[in-house]
Amino acid sequence: MTDLLELDGVEVSFGSVQAVRSVSYSVAAGEVLAVVGESGSGKTVTAMSLLGLLPSTAKVSGRALFDGRNLYDLPPADLREVRGGDVGMVFQEPMSALNPVFTIGDQLVEAIRAHQELSSADARRRAIELLDLVGLPEPDQRFRSYPHELSGGQLQRIVIAMAVANEPKLLIADEPTTALDVTVQAEILELLRDLRSRLRTAILLITHDMGVVADLADRVVVMYDGKVVEQGTVTEIFAAPKEKYTQELLGSVISLGSRATKGVERALVAEVVTRPNHLAAAEHPAESSVPDVPAEKPVLSVDDLSVVYGGRFRAISVRAADRVSLHIEPGEVLGLVGESGSGKSTVAGAVTGLIRTTSGSVRINGVDIARVRGRAAKALRRQIGVVFQDPLSSLNPRTPVGESVAEPINLHKALTGTDVDKRVASLLESVQLSATLRTRYPHELSGGQRQRVCIARALALNPDLLIADEPTSALDVSVQAKVLALFRELQAEHGFACLFISHDLAVIEQLAARVAVMHRGHVVEQGPTNSVLAEPIHPYTQRLLAAAPVADPEEQHRRREAWRQLA
Repeated sequence: MTDLLELDGVEVSFGSVQAVRSVSYSVAAGEVLAVVGESGSGKTVTAMSLLGLLPSTAKVSGRALFDGRNLYDLPPADLREVRGGDVGMVFQEPMSALNPVFTIGDQLVEAIRAHQELSSADARRRAIELLDLVGLPEPDQRFRSYPHELSGGQLQRIVIAMAVANEPKLLIADEPTTALDVTVQAEILELLRDLRSRLRTAILLITHDMGVVADLADRVVVMYDGKVVEQGTVTEIFAAPKEKYTQELLGSVISLGSRATKGVERALVAEVVTRPNHLAAAEHPAESSVPDVPAEKPVLSVDDLSVVYGGRFRAISVRAADRVSLHIEPGEVLGLVGESGSGKSTVAGAVTGLIRTTSGSVRINGVDIARVRGRAAKALRRQIGVVFQDPLSSLNPRTPVGESVAEPINLHKALTGTDVDKRVASLLESVQLSATLRTRYPHELSGGQRQRVCIARALALNPDLLIADEPTSALDVSVQAKVLALFRELQAEHGFACLFISHDLAVIEQLAARVAVMHRGHVVEQGPTNSVLAEPIHPYTQRLLAAAPVADPEEQHRRREAWRQLA
């Protein structure tokens, strides 16, 4: 195959810091090359250098030949033509990649007309076509939406639509599925495969998800400390990694157990044989869900919870949560799974009191949160800790992390004076961070360290209930494994109940005693984790399990075919 992109001795430095060291690899037309490695390995910096997206302080050397032209030598005007035209870019964080004051449609139309001579009407039609292509429901309505009105998964689809708007020869995808649930992830990967086969679009895939690599990649480049430590075909890397770092990286991967895999096979047979009945049941999700009866007084009890958001400009209201019922007993971890927009975060917001409920009730230790005010409400909030998905945006960038951890202690006046400092030091130590880091700012810590700080802050008041909303989705696999091990230790030590929200079924299998599956605002299935993952009843749960990638190219190929039959 002819090389479309060839990197030769690429080096990037920021002052005295050498971020990328003599990196060389190539991408052929129509090929998917995955670049993997932990945070700080130089994956993204190398990719950003290709399109001139690094800050002016960066010094770049070496060659990056694209269609025979060195991207590093192109004049700014020529590079702008390449960027967004011949080369599309999917950024890791969709919210920061989209302008919050413009509608989705305005931004898509701008991306199209920057490289194609189309009328406004034709560009609008193309934009709606792209929204439909990436699987967004009601594309006409999404065209008029603003970024803040959509879920993280929906925003990621829009960013991908913008990147492929001009049918590029090369698509650089930087963690394109990090924030997506497994069903949406499977659809996005299928879309990328279709682009590759239909347009011979080459894909430079930057990811920490080895299941995605096994599913999509032809070849793999492994980076560590700014250098390429190993590269080869996807089969070679997964079956017989040569370098110790590659072996450790693959050893950190958490995949669904064999019980879940066998359950998918049985569910697939049942679905193919009885598809009409299953589809009929899916239209009445309440009939498919039989909540467990709590054995003792639950820490959290959600009964017939509904949350309805009013639409803009007399648009139809959205029922984000519809008669949701679930409970969590003392010391129990309940996993809440479902695709983006299914209502998971809405339920979490209602539990924390950040979202007003339309009907139903939420009780913490028997107290209805909607019926308490003043000091009673403040006392109730002390019983809840929250760990958000993105640690960087949930920490104040102008405040040292020690002060962030101390904030709930000071707010609730739980301790005073030197006792606060001792408590902060103890909390940092409990999450395996040195107390000397308390004076550092969030940007001076790694992603894994920032998430540990957030966990320490959530545990500052010894809560009875912890809400963890996708706490590991943005972390690379080695850091994720450490954070999950830490979470298990803390949960065993403190005995808090936890509502753990995740799109990663392997993580839920590791942590949760029970699991609840949400789809379109309903809880469609719930029960013991082993039972639900091994013998899924509802067709949506079956599709969810079939879509979960595993870090084995051959096994993943078989699972992909199973998912296509269920889709």
